[in-house]
Amino acid sequence: MRSSSTGPITITGLNMTTHAEQTDTITSISDLEKLGKERPQSFSGLWPELAFCFSIVMSQILAEFYISGSGVLLPTLVEELDIPAGSTIWPTTALSLAITSTLLIFGRLIDMYGGYIIYNAGAIWLIISSVLCGVSQTWLMLVVCRALQGVALGALLPSGIMILGSTYRPGPRKNLVFSIYGACAALGFFAGFFVSGICGQYLSWRWYFFIGAILSVMMVASSLFYIHRDYTDKRKLGIRMDWFGFCLSISGATLFVFAIADSSYAPQGWGTPYIPVLFTIGITLLGVMMYLEVWVVDNPLLPGDIFRVKFMTPLILALFCLYGSLGIFLLYGVLYMSVFMGATPLQLVAWTVPMAGGGLIVSLTGGFIFHKVSGTVLMIISCLGYIGSGLFFAIIPLGGNYWLYVFPAMICGTIAVDISFNLANIFITTSMPTAKQGLAGALIYCTMHMGFAVMLGFADIVETQTEYLGKWKSYKVVFMFQTGLCVLGLLIILGFVRIRHAKSELTADEKEKLEGGKLSA
Repeated sequence: MRSSSTGPITITGLNMTTHAEQTDTITSISDLEKLGKERPQSFSGLWPELAFCFSIVMSQILAEFYISGSGVLLPTLVEELDIPAGSTIWPTTALSLAITSTLLIFGRLIDMYGGYIIYNAGAIWLIISSVLCGVSQTWLMLVVCRALQGVALGALLPSGIMILGSTYRPGPRKNLVFSIYGACAALGFFAGFFVSGICGQYLSWRWYFFIGAILSVMMVASSLFYIHRDYTDKRKLGIRMDWFGFCLSISGATLFVFAIADSSYAPQGWGTPYIPVLFTIGITLLGVMMYLEVWVVDNPLLPGDIFRVKFMTPLILALFCLYGSLGIFLLYGVLYMSVFMGATPLQLVAWTVPMAGGGLIVSLTGGFIFHKVSGTVLMIISCLGYIGSGLFFAIIPLGGNYWLYVFPAMICGTIAVDISFNLANIFITTSMPTAKQGLAGALIYCTMHMGFAVMLGFADIVETQTEYLGKWKSYKVVFMFQTGLCVLGLLIILGFVRIRHAKSELTADEKEKLEGGKLSA
């Protein structure tokens, strides 16, 4: 820890402290810009910082690896494990459902015990659950083990965001690191496609999970030594678990998402008795949770003040729609290319290269321009990308050319997700104080995976309700539904969201102390 060169504000990689109760002077704009570019003082040099960043970005790579690759392997899994027609969605949906149901819980645990413990526990559990997936003998065992993987990712993802958000100050360096983190989503997405394609065509599907376990071991070997130990600092904050929210969030989210996801495959759809019953119970539990969180609980799992941050609520609603459309694009895009364009697993890998390569370029470029270009303008560009990704698939004719339709859809998709994901991460983590960085990470990924699960469920409903049109036209309707979600997200951004440049500025803790009178300009 050392003082900045021009004032008594002491900066570390994680915290900001002041000297006694003396009258302090906030650093100048030039000093803030300098601090926003400097390496955090918690790193002794370049190599420890690189090892730290590698430890965190691996969680992003593995999350996308396990999400994208399972779709490519699905036909092989159905054949070799005899998965019933009504259960084909569960090897993929079980993962997202487990992530969605546990994110807020892990967000609170991170704020209670620190990112180091939760991150490494999740990483070790991911190794174990990946091996269990690889040795699964029945489709039911595989689904259960995929859910266990989801629990591991539910711990890894918000803790990774929390660790990055707490370590780096607002400014160009944070923008670059978060952009690299976002770029690794594209890298992991492609790696999942590539490895699953190779395993599905030349090896056993089991090697897909074993390779994931090996990558997880590499992550743990680095994270145990290079992620900062923050247990003592977090325990000093005195944050406690919200047990009402703990029970109601898991049970309510699980039943709600399960009812939507399974409704298309139940014997009589929504007419099947257990579907509306579980849906009603899930909605009721979530409603009770919201009431208790607002009016009864002293330490709510999801504090209402997070939504009092300017533009936070409409941004979350827009991201819910946009991320939901992304889930549809990833699943139904692969299915369309396989069923109607005859793509083999390796062809799918080749056809998605533009999305992976473009993602790396867009994300890394964003790290250098986020502090120069209005966040609102960038979000509008992202929304147009989302619209294009669905629209190109919606208008592609039967036997349509890859270069005229699928290639531009992939380019639009990477513009969409990489800009919105990186910008949302920077905005939300910068807006939250250190004590709520775990919640910030949980909120980001909860929005994403709840959007995936809910909108994929509705997409399945759209498909089954339009089966009379024929499979090809039914898929076209699904892509129109996806495009409609993107348009709704764009309208919300245009009407209700304003995001400034991601420039060097005071942290949320520093702003709070300034407003509280402990610092004076």
